[in-house]
Amino acid sequence: MAIVGISNVTRTSLPFRPPFVFACRRAGRRSSAAALETLPEITHDPVDNVSENPASSPPPKAKVWQGRCWPEWKMMSSKELGIKASMITKPTKLVLDELKKKGYDVYLVGGCVRDLVMKRTPKDFDIITSAHLSEVKKTFSRCDIVGKRFPICHVHVKDSIVEVSSFCTSGRTPSKGLVYATRSHQDCNEHDNMRWRNCLARDFTINGLMFNPFSNLVYDYMGGMEDIKKAKVRTVIPAYTSFQEDCARILRAIRIAARLGFRFSKETAHSIKDLANSIMRLDKGRLLMEMNYMLAYGSAEASLRLLWKFGLLELLLPIQAAYFVSQGFRRRDKRSNMLLALFSNLDRLLAPDKPCHSCLWVGILAFHQALVNEPRDPLVIATFTLALHNGGDLSEAISIARRINHPHYVSFPELVEARGIDDDEELTKQVQDLACSVNCSLRAMTDEYFVSKAMINYPQAPHSDLVFIPLQVYLKVCRIFECIINRGTEKFFIPKRGNKINYNVLAQGGLAEVRHVFSRVVFDTIYPLKPQD
Repeated sequence: MAIVGISNVTRTSLPFRPPFVFACRRAGRRSSAAALETLPEITHDPVDNVSENPASSPPPKAKVWQGRCWPEWKMMSSKELGIKASMITKPTKLVLDELKKKGYDVYLVGGCVRDLVMKRTPKDFDIITSAHLSEVKKTFSRCDIVGKRFPICHVHVKDSIVEVSSFCTSGRTPSKGLVYATRSHQDCNEHDNMRWRNCLARDFTINGLMFNPFSNLVYDYMGGMEDIKKAKVRTVIPAYTSFQEDCARILRAIRIAARLGFRFSKETAHSIKDLANSIMRLDKGRLLMEMNYMLAYGSAEASLRLLWKFGLLELLLPIQAAYFVSQGFRRRDKRSNMLLALFSNLDRLLAPDKPCHSCLWVGILAFHQALVNEPRDPLVIATFTLALHNGGDLSEAISIARRINHPHYVSFPELVEARGIDDDEELTKQVQDLACSVNCSLRAMTDEYFVSKAMINYPQAPHSDLVFIPLQVYLKVCRIFECIINRGTEKFFIPKRGNKINYNVLAQGGLAEVRHVFSRVVFDTIYPLKPQD
């Protein structure tokens, strides 16, 4: 009888071993286009309710002012947009309620409002308030003011952190692109001007939305709703100026477009290409954070594709860029690119509110590069994944792997034709050799010399010796594969039980959880449940 997937390959005689169900998939995501079709066409007269905007004239509609044509201002009902209170997390509600009780104005702002409008789960919730940060700190017993250039409050609610910024500090020093905005509209009320000026300081129009959950109103001063409907990423100020002022916005643009399936405006796309090299000015910690946002939150495959398209992959991950070039990668490949297939399977298990630790995606990169350097027999890889999951018990892994009759995917050049390795000692040796090769690839990825040589055969590509993976992540990745190299001699390791992923533990880098998800991703890539196109 054929054995399909690892869900059926664990020994039933070992009840304490978890059934390795890799067939369990996250529910299919709703396409951006489908979500956008549900957005109502709402153009209210942009006047606040009485409590916020007493006896004031409405803000201007679309008009030319200070030499720039600004979009029509909109005030929309959150209920008509389909935003429900249940979509806001409990810690965020608690902070909103406490600040409101103190008499302060409070809003949700930025990407979380965009995601709520699109019926997506926000990665996190950002609050902005009329209170000073010192007043926010007095309101909550566990609250810290962090940041020097742009200080905000971190409010600790149980195990969560809610970020709170203040109108009093945000946008205090206008950027060069906002010099024209230092004056207020004379025909606007104070509240509108406060919100409008804050939105001017944001990166992209779709992040320039504000939501008052107490009046159930969503404010759009930058034309963000229109760009959401058009599935477009566009900067608030001219893109070239925006990216020159903060080159991290280039990576945020890639991340947002990948996560939402949006395209760039022409101006934004050209500016990303022209200023791609400027990201090398960012410190390594910031680069790691931005790359983690791209690869650990459920949109890794799309992020890698966009990084490649805009000439950023050879700067950030030259070894992987060299692989793309060597494979003759095309945008619309037919799933022959194993690296993208691995991250596609990882994406199916993650979400913006269910991320993984960075050691997982770094481990996947190192594992794949080991196969690029030396293609392997599918049986070796199957045994490798099973041994990882059970903490290094190679004899059990071999026994289970030999019962797999489900065909492997044959189009990956990283796989050699199955040779029928009959000798268990030989199979054990090859599995351990693979684990050692993964560690060697990891060392190369974190060595400036090897990174700088990655693109040497492609002189048209820019030179990069960038290494942003820190030592602590490197050591954590090494631990993933230790159990195979040491043949299960690892102390105190308890193999994961059950099939459900504990996302809190995964985000913290829990070893058993990371090994479990790593094994699921690799096995499902080599032995897909359904034939790939």
